[in-house]
Amino acid sequence: MTGARLLPTRTVEKVWGRDALPAPFVAPEGKRIGEIWFEPDPGLPDLLVKYLFTSEKLSVQVHPSDAQAPEGARGKEECWLVLAAEPGASLAIGFREEIDAETMRTAALDGSIEELLEWHPVAPGDFFYLSAGTVHAIGPGLSLIEIQQNSDITYRLYDYGRPRELHLDEGIAVAHGEPHPARLRRSLGAGEEAVLVDGPHFRVERCIGAPSEETRARFAGRTLVIPVTGEVAASDARIAAGECGQVESLDGLEFAADGETLFAAPL
Repeated sequence: MTGARLLPTRTVEKVWGRDALPAPFVAPEGKRIGEIWFEPDPGLPDLLVKYLFTSEKLSVQVHPSDAQAPEGARGKEECWLVLAAEPGASLAIGFREEIDAETMRTAALDGSIEELLEWHPVAPGDFFYLSAGTVHAIGPGLSLIEIQQNSDITYRLYDYGRPRELHLDEGIAVAHGEPHPARLRRSLGAGEEAVLVDGPHFRVERCIGAPSEETRARFAGRTLVIPVTGEVAASDARIAAGECGQVESLDGLEFAADGETLFAAPL
């Protein structure tokens, strides 16, 4: 037995979400869905996987590290893999140049922080790792997968006038007023396999078809399996595109020959 199980999903409405989602997802009638969450299992509570679908800009925000998080909570480092992007779609990650805390505060209050951020035009296959303290925002017209530390601590710095709470003191205290390191982003070709993240908190890998022996060795324990295309079959479960499964190991799983699968596991 592979010990595979499907994780329950949570459909989350967002003002910036969509009423028409890409297959295989379907938005309930009259709902604007921004996120599809996969509820973590108690046996692997440290990671959270989401799909995000945007029709408007998300807030400018930042997350603390484990050391900066409130007592008893973990911080949030995350990564994004772009699945689909409308023409002109972009992500804001880090600043165009170094700024100090007072400049950041003033820009957050008057809205000019948008112009100080580095907006990266994106296409399917673009990948970004966001360390804690990275100021960021997601633009409209995007579908992406987010894999993150399982934390809901978000400090909003600017939200385009929407009536939601901002967290300027907390956010600026943990924010890095600097550009995003180029080594933390890359563009993957169609069918390209890659180790996307290898620490400090989790490991993520993209495979096409069956994983290699090296990949199986890197994910020898409890692992999240996220088919982007195709499906993964176990003796006790089938994990289809748009789902997320948890397995005890990759042994005994069957993979579609040309299916794209993400594997994620905590470190």
